[in-house]
Amino acid sequence: VQLQAFGGGLVQVGGSLRLSCTASGLTFNRCSMGWFRQAPGKEREFVAAVTWGGKMAAVADSVKGRFAMSRDNAKSTVYLQMTSLKPEDTAVYYCAARWDVSGGYATSDHDYHYWGRGTQVTVSS
Repeated sequence: VQLQAFGGGLVQVGGSLRLSCTASGLTFNRCSMGWFRQAPGKEREFVAAVTWGGKMAAVADSVKGRFAMSRDNAKSTVYLQMTSLKPEDTAVYYCAARWDVSGGYATSDHDYHYWGRGTQVTVSS
């Protein structure tokens, strides 16, 4: 199983980025997907999750209204559209996959089975 995240980079405050994560080696349309992030010196935190049906089921309060997660099952890819970026959004962003035959979702990193390597997002002020 491989999850490859890309699209990170350096952006100014108020800017936008779209992260992508492509999965291989798993039945993508039976996995719920999540985005997490980890800032230097901090624990990894949940950002957003989407069910295998495509519904954005949950999003962290810190990014609500600014970030949106979506997926394209035909491309085995999930996206994280990030807008109105703030310096506190600076982190390594990880995508994760979770087998979920019930069509649910999860917000705890312990509930995910596969992880990508992460992509760095830096927001400069």
